[in-house]
Amino acid sequence: MPDEHRDSSSFRDNRGFVYWQDGQAYRQINDSGQEAYELFMAGDLYHALVQGGLMVSHKEIQIPPQARGAYKVIHPQQIGFISYPYEWSFQQLKDAALATLAVQKLALKHDMVLRDASAYNIQFVEGRPLLIDTLSFDRYKAGEPWIAYRQFCQHFLAPLALMSRVDLGLSQLLRVHIDGIPLPLAAALLPLGSKFNLGLATHIGLHAKFQRQHESTAQKTRATMSITSLHGLIDSLERTVKGLDLPQTKTQWGDYYENTNYGDDAFKEKARIIKQYLRTIKPNRVLDLGANDGSFSRIATTTGAFVISADIDPLAVDSNYRQMKTASETNLLPLLIDLTNPSPDLGWANQERRSFNARAGSDVVMALALIHHLAIANNLPLGHVADYFAGLAPHLIIEFVPKEDSQVKRLLATREDIFPDYTAEGFEAAFSARYTVASKTPVDGSARILYHLERKASS
Repeated sequence: MPDEHRDSSSFRDNRGFVYWQDGQAYRQINDSGQEAYELFMAGDLYHALVQGGLMVSHKEIQIPPQARGAYKVIHPQQIGFISYPYEWSFQQLKDAALATLAVQKLALKHDMVLRDASAYNIQFVEGRPLLIDTLSFDRYKAGEPWIAYRQFCQHFLAPLALMSRVDLGLSQLLRVHIDGIPLPLAAALLPLGSKFNLGLATHIGLHAKFQRQHESTAQKTRATMSITSLHGLIDSLERTVKGLDLPQTKTQWGDYYENTNYGDDAFKEKARIIKQYLRTIKPNRVLDLGANDGSFSRIATTTGAFVISADIDPLAVDSNYRQMKTASETNLLPLLIDLTNPSPDLGWANQERRSFNARAGSDVVMALALIHHLAIANNLPLGHVADYFAGLAPHLIIEFVPKEDSQVKRLLATREDIFPDYTAEGFEAAFSARYTVASKTPVDGSARILYHLERKASS
């Protein structure tokens, strides 16, 4: 049977694959995965993981498989938005790492083991990092080391260490090395002081040295490891991950809401207008671009929408995520996205990891206090910005911030004003090619204007 609906990222595992049918994701389990799957289900590991909030649930269903050699088809819990590790904040990646280790610990209690520890097997579902790969498990064999140890270190520990000890921006190395940051590279980039951290010295430094020594020879050494040592390894990784934290630093827009030029009344009025627009639109999914710490994303969630809350500032995204955790919010997903260079298509044939733009389609885009960053800080023509937003959603809620606003003055203080068309009239003219104005509302107490724009049918 043809497999043209197979997910473009699901091709490396001979035990099965994910495919799409009528907008729903399914997983085919091949005959080669039957033994491990039956042990996974019969041994009750599946129920323990689902009940423990560590894995998505699934149902076994009776529909024709997508390809030959099928043992079973399952229908997993559907995920609102697929995100990637290089789009996560520090704390998101840290929580995903700890969730992976918790899965491994629980698997060992059921005489099974994670055979891979890919960060791509974790997704944020209703606010929590959950394992999504049903075929990630094997029977535990006494004396065998953890086969996924190296992958865990490359996908989780190395980027976390570099973000914590060097620079938050080094998470973007995961866009270059999509199978995780090579340990020799991580060891070379970490400061000398990291050698005095036992966990980092062991799991990155010595691990990288061992890797260099043994991969340069044709003869491979088959290591053994007792169950006690295996538990000790997992505990050591967990302590090391927990010991890493955000660096003590500030980013350009981390204090944005503390330095606006409008007071509480104008802020509340802005929130009221946005909520009114959203109630008119009635969206199922909102894409909030330039969301900062998610203050207005949370207004969108009150309308019942699922909100992708994206920003370029890693500390703002981390703050957004921590707020989400504290409040146990389930319909908000903070993401680290640079709109001037969003996540591209990556991996095999440029199809293994899909671009942000290909995944981000929504009912409405919110672009609040963003247009001046794009048009002035990044020299993007207003027409280009309109085209981009129109490709993402049929509705746009956008805030125009004029030159007399303190935030625009802050930008223009360090550059020549070469933006004669950056006016309310110039904005409306540029966006009129793609949109009609459904509503236009000045924000009392400020010089800013909010618009609800509707994409033209021909756009």
